[in-house]
Amino acid sequence: MQRSSVIERNTLETKISLKLVLDSLEKSEVNSGVPFLDHMLNSMSKHGHFYLKLNCDGDYEIDDHHSVEDIGICLGMAFKEALGDKKDIYRFGDITLPMDEALTLSAVDLSGRSFFKYSGPDLNSYIGRYSEELTLEFLQGFVFNAAINLHVRVIEGTNKHHIHESIFKSLGVALYRAFSNNPSMSGVIPSTKGTI
Repeated sequence: MQRSSVIERNTLETKISLKLVLDSLEKSEVNSGVPFLDHMLNSMSKHGHFYLKLNCDGDYEIDDHHSVEDIGICLGMAFKEALGDKKDIYRFGDITLPMDEALTLSAVDLSGRSFFKYSGPDLNSYIGRYSEELTLEFLQGFVFNAAINLHVRVIEGTNKHHIHESIFKSLGVALYRAFSNNPSMSGVIPSTKGTI
């Protein structure tokens, strides 16, 4: 059974259509209107084994904030819907991922409870037109709408591009490890509560 979701979200600031398919190696089609975010989401989906089709029409004349945040919200909503009752999954996933001089640890729990913690260098500069702080806005919007627990720790890194790409790649891998089917949990929700 395919785990997928389609989200449409229209506000006065953004118009977003998003399709998510888990367990897919199909090349994603990402048009966020923010080129650096396109690159990050393509990396995240590739290493996270999911297909993402995204189109966003945002108020870029103001800045990229609303678009990046709202895309995080929509992707979180899509993950929550696609995961369904969360039977058969590992639930937990983590990786410490190197990218050249950058090293990032991401750990997720598909717990149904939203919590996000970032530690590492301040993300308060720019990569081209992309404001680094938007990565944190994206992650917060994603986590709180996916209802997951995410810890991201940048352990090493000096190149801003490498730092952000290691964040997105590690998140993709950690998510894949968490939502993958666990043969030993067939038909079982991985929680002592019996629900997630």
